[in-house]
Amino acid sequence: MTEFENNDERTELKQLGEFGLIDLLTKNIKLKNKSSIKGVGDDSAVIHHANKQTLVTKDLLVEGVHFDMTYMPLKHLGYKAAVVNISDILAMNGTPTQLIVGIAVSNRFSGEALEEIYEGIKLACEHYHVDLVGGDTVSSVSGLILSITAIGEADKADIIYRDGAKNGDLIFVSGNLGAAYMGLLVLEREKKAFEVDPNMQPDLDGNDYILERQLKPEARTDVLELLKKAGVKPTAMIDISDGLASEILHICQQSDLGCVLYEDKIPIDITTDGVAKEFQIDPTTCALNGGEDYELLFTINQSDYEKLKSIDEISVVGHMTEKSAGYHLVSRSGTQVPLIAQGWDAFLNKEKRNRQ
Repeated sequence: MTEFENNDERTELKQLGEFGLIDLLTKNIKLKNKSSIKGVGDDSAVIHHANKQTLVTKDLLVEGVHFDMTYMPLKHLGYKAAVVNISDILAMNGTPTQLIVGIAVSNRFSGEALEEIYEGIKLACEHYHVDLVGGDTVSSVSGLILSITAIGEADKADIIYRDGAKNGDLIFVSGNLGAAYMGLLVLEREKKAFEVDPNMQPDLDGNDYILERQLKPEARTDVLELLKKAGVKPTAMIDISDGLASEILHICQQSDLGCVLYEDKIPIDITTDGVAKEFQIDPTTCALNGGEDYELLFTINQSDYEKLKSIDEISVVGHMTEKSAGYHLVSRSGTQVPLIAQGWDAFLNKEKRNRQ
């Protein structure tokens, strides 16, 4: 576990200067989307979406808050930073088209280290057919900060908001939940062991799946394609960045409704289940409150259920109710308990978050 991957050479940022660094990070970038008129190299990017609606989202990733350089490979960090923004565009049923990247960095990092971050960002752009069209680099005295803006497009009729759910709609999720959080706990455990004995080798065997879900998440473009192929447009949708409980409550609040989730319907991978029990944590708690899964949570009209019931990549986990019925989880034993969001909150202190 080292902070940076080993390099034969280290180029100090003061050797490059701001413009030299920009040239280093953005060389060989080629635009692929017709809507990308002008990318890196001018005062602003130029984007043309004709008659489509333009979607814009931004996420900040801050060292020590959102990621730990002890175990986060730089290339993975760049990839993840891009994906979490791309996922927000997909959650609106849009097509991501451009990315703008801002980096605040100290001289603790070399030019090669920042190249690694950009390699991850560019890899994500290639995978999701997104153009990197601009950004900014500044100095920082408080660690590494990544600020990424994603831009996308959609026909007005295709956009899906959080406020469209109706009473009786079914609640679906893609993939499985809680894996990213368990990957984080494994990494934190090995970090503590490393701090005690820097000569130790991390014990990560058998945890490849949950580690990948934490370090290299993927946005679910395939789910949107499956829904389109089935002829189903969700009534509301959101991506799961802060945990299932938090996200369904966002839909409830925006749609002015209540909900019921069923514990035995929540999809949890076998590895997630096993590692959660090793940590003496209820796997359902990980799925409800862990976050960073970047799966899609959406509601559909009950009449569309037959079109989706045989699709393996999605699961029905509950239904929407009248607001007066409240927000509840039905346990495996049949007990109904209040549903409370205990996932990520950017303004809770770290000690309080760790107790949740």
